[in-house]
Amino acid sequence: MASLRRLPVAVLLAVAVPLLFLCPAEAGTVGVNYGRVANNLPNPAAVVQLLKQQGVGQVKLYDADPTVLRALANTGIKVVVALPNEQLAAAASRASYALLWVRRNVAAYYPATQIHGIAVGNEVFASAKNVTAQLVPAMTNVHAALARLGLDNAVKVSSPIALTALASSYPSSAGAFREDLAQAVMKPMLDFLAQTGSYLMVNAYPFFAYSGNAGDISLDYALFRPNAGVLDAGNGLKYYSLLDAQLDAVFAAVSKLGNYNAVRVVVSETGWPSKGDANEAGASAANAAAYNGNLARRVLSGNAGTPRRPDADIDVYLFALFNENQKPGPTSERNYGVFYPNQQKVYDVDFVLGGGGNPSGGGSQGNNGLGWQENGGPSSGSGSTSTSGNPPSGVKVTTGEAWCVANAIVGEQRLQAALDYACGPGGADCKAIQPGAACFEPNTMVAHASYAFNDYYQRKGRSIGTCDFAGAAYVVNQAPKMGKCDLPSTV
Repeated sequence: MASLRRLPVAVLLAVAVPLLFLCPAEAGTVGVNYGRVANNLPNPAAVVQLLKQQGVGQVKLYDADPTVLRALANTGIKVVVALPNEQLAAAASRASYALLWVRRNVAAYYPATQIHGIAVGNEVFASAKNVTAQLVPAMTNVHAALARLGLDNAVKVSSPIALTALASSYPSSAGAFREDLAQAVMKPMLDFLAQTGSYLMVNAYPFFAYSGNAGDISLDYALFRPNAGVLDAGNGLKYYSLLDAQLDAVFAAVSKLGNYNAVRVVVSETGWPSKGDANEAGASAANAAAYNGNLARRVLSGNAGTPRRPDADIDVYLFALFNENQKPGPTSERNYGVFYPNQQKVYDVDFVLGGGGNPSGGGSQGNNGLGWQENGGPSSGSGSTSTSGNPPSGVKVTTGEAWCVANAIVGEQRLQAALDYACGPGGADCKAIQPGAACFEPNTMVAHASYAFNDYYQRKGRSIGTCDFAGAAYVVNQAPKMGKCDLPSTV
């Protein structure tokens, strides 16, 4: 099935392929939504410093606050500003209003502040239905204002839609827009996006689907963890992540309105709450870290395509930068932040490959941008990696029980390259997964890669960065189940 299981270990060690030669698709970017429905947040200047420290290259706002836009000037951070729902009717009915808004909120700051998108409204169909018919006219007037000011090539116009715009989303192949929206709003919007070279913004939250159907949906499926997958009989495709299924439902709905393959999709909001009420299944810091962390690694390593659109490079904006203490609704609504208002992390998530908040992707000389070093070891994100089996001085080590397992969503080609690397010189002892050996069964790529990755991770002292393999692996704190083969949590 895979080359590792056909060749003797001695031969494998001689031909082990470094991950350096992997050529992933063009990677997407991971940005963040900067919401401010709170009375305890740091000032915008401090927030901008935090964004820079974390290597955040894109931020989406829910307004066009002058203090925030001035703070973002000369940082190189790309910004999406928003025309709020309550101003949408005026922008639709009066081209002069749209022009004035663009002058004051975009042209006045550009190019020092790298505004590259305008969100006209937010989830208009769900929260401002009385202006649904005015959405596309407002978008058209805003774009005309940009064109008049010579900014239409640099600044794109879109509007985030919620998945409630779909009448059907399961299975993905049955995805279709609501009857009241399909021809009246969505087709004109898609025409506008295609004509202006813009993109469709989609707010997608697997958490909502999981929390409402925890008895029917696998948590691993929702969190991008290894799982058995879900077959869509309608299109013959198998899904290993709930977000993929949601996005493909949108792609299916779009395709029913015409050929809009040139219109990219940007995930304008997605996230997972670190805390929730008793009836909000799955809301926890561990699950939030798993969802956002696995998603970020996938996007940054060029694996954000879906089964329906495998080559798509999809940008993602995590929701949200901070916990917002004045948001109404259930407890989860106030606990989506990656950071507390005091700027301490709620959990770890990296906005660049290699982590550590370093925009270069790991801080180690020779890093090739995939979280790997050219000298043959995985980047720790905080210094050089030990090859002696002991963690290097100053590098964090995972404490307590921990295992390193394969990330099935990256595909067999990437897993095979990482597996070859892990079993290479100075790496894992892979004798146990050879034919007839104790851990050969189950004879699957994910199982064999998990064994090799875990052995490598344990031998390297479980130091940070030794369970990454360019997004092909991640750490878990519960013992993985691999048939009769037990993965050790120590070596």
